[in-house]
Amino acid sequence: MSVGNVRRTISRRGLLTSAIAVAAAGVATGPASASAPGTLRAPRAPRVSPLWREFTESPFTHPQIPYVGRAGRGAGSRRLPRPRVVADVRAYGARNDGSADAAPAINRALADAGRRGGGTVLVPAGTYRIDDIIRISHSGVVLRGAGSGRTKLYATKNLTELIGPYGSRFGGDKSSWSWAGGLIWLAPEARLNSLIDSIKAKKWPVEGWTGNDRTEFEPLTAVAPARRGDRTVRVEDASRIRRGEIVLLRVADDADHTLLEHLSGGGPATEAYDWSDKSKLLSYVPYEWPVRVTSVRGRELTLERPLPVDIRPEWNTMITTLVTPLTGSGVEGLTLEAVETPQSAHLLDKGHNGVTFQCAYDCWADDVTVRHCDNSFGLVAASACTLRRTRVEGRGSHHPYFCREASHDNLIEDFFIGARTVPAPAGTQLHGINVEGLSSYNVWSRGVMEMGTFDTHRGLPFANLRTEITLDNNGTHGGDASAGPLYGARFTHWNVTVLNERAGLIKIDGIAPYSATAGISEVREFGQIDVPDFQGELHARLESYGRPGDLRPSNLYEAQRGLKVR
Repeated sequence: MSVGNVRRTISRRGLLTSAIAVAAAGVATGPASASAPGTLRAPRAPRVSPLWREFTESPFTHPQIPYVGRAGRGAGSRRLPRPRVVADVRAYGARNDGSADAAPAINRALADAGRRGGGTVLVPAGTYRIDDIIRISHSGVVLRGAGSGRTKLYATKNLTELIGPYGSRFGGDKSSWSWAGGLIWLAPEARLNSLIDSIKAKKWPVEGWTGNDRTEFEPLTAVAPARRGDRTVRVEDASRIRRGEIVLLRVADDADHTLLEHLSGGGPATEAYDWSDKSKLLSYVPYEWPVRVTSVRGRELTLERPLPVDIRPEWNTMITTLVTPLTGSGVEGLTLEAVETPQSAHLLDKGHNGVTFQCAYDCWADDVTVRHCDNSFGLVAASACTLRRTRVEGRGSHHPYFCREASHDNLIEDFFIGARTVPAPAGTQLHGINVEGLSSYNVWSRGVMEMGTFDTHRGLPFANLRTEITLDNNGTHGGDASAGPLYGARFTHWNVTVLNERAGLIKIDGIAPYSATAGISEVREFGQIDVPDFQGELHARLESYGRPGDLRPSNLYEAQRGLKVR
């Protein structure tokens, strides 16, 4: 099947229909009953996956498959909030005929809504020229257009023009706009201002949960040993922690790098790996995981999601404060279109970027299209966010989606990456649905990718899921060798249809430790640059190879959501 036929053969409605009818809610039938000689037998119904049956026996501690049933905003809630309408950008002077810069008016409306405690800011149908960044910087604020086919924000400038050059904190002549920042930027006001001030001062910041130099936190309490999958933890002192609060679990490594071994599944292969010279990877440690506390009883805390890792005495695990995150904010029903310019040479992007969530928790995008952007949808130190019905279109992207800098528990569903409308310039690269930098428990579900790949960008991301996706596998992964392995443990690719038979980054049983590749198309090796980081037995699983349509459940995320778990 040619990629040009993707839109005709796999509609969004078809993807939604097949995904909702997950086999987790049903019972697989057995072999067809015997029939009289000479009569046709009914075809054998697909069998429930043995891996799935195995997973249901121990969903929080399975060695190859992550538990992601609570990924996304509101611990996976289907409903997005609908805050009351508090502003219309036209009342602030925005014109919807593209004739004048509407960014100041839109930003004034957003700021006013934030100061009044939140609400929805309407952007009625039309085209709004924006010559600046749109900032969603207050919790509880939603920017809502009339639909992605009716409301357009037309961005005339890039982030280099608006803020300045952004070098890499790891050195070299790279532009950090190649993987950071957005022309719609959802980030808490103080955090966003500090990032922009630091960039303007050419003091290239750390971008994560604890400030520009990673020190803006206070320890709250030590955490007692616990197991991956536990939702209740015992702490030394709970007096400073309140129910409903978002805190940061901070897990440090030891001198022997046993935490990194744990994130990779453990065993001889990870013990033999040389972690000592992976300077970029080591700069990402400690592992930082934000989570909401749902109850405090004495010294016991119950968490919104199960623990993502073990907690061991040698890792000096703490619960700490973090920068005040942006919560309950979103962008809906609009298209962000950048002025069309040629894609920049690799790692020299000027910052024609789309929608980026940073230091955000329980935020979302719904029915949003990004067109002609370098990097379209970003998750940077963002957790528990949902991106639903998002589309990437136009002249081609460096990163259609990027997920990095300790981003966890996010859900990207019903997504679409369109084929580029112009040929790729020489010296550019295309990635796809990216994850890196110790990011974990993220889900990509029900997608069509007319270009790109499953870009795992080093930095030891682990426990991520890609499920029910159709793609023309024509992108490449990135990542500096000093960032360490491409994969940690519990990467799962489940029900993936590959249109061009290319194996790279899709069939991962020979490269990812403690992983699962289930129900992918038959593929072959060509144009590969990914090679195993760990030598020896990987403990990877391969199931229903060459038969994506036969795999049940067809969507692993939906099936996990349907499990009755504590």
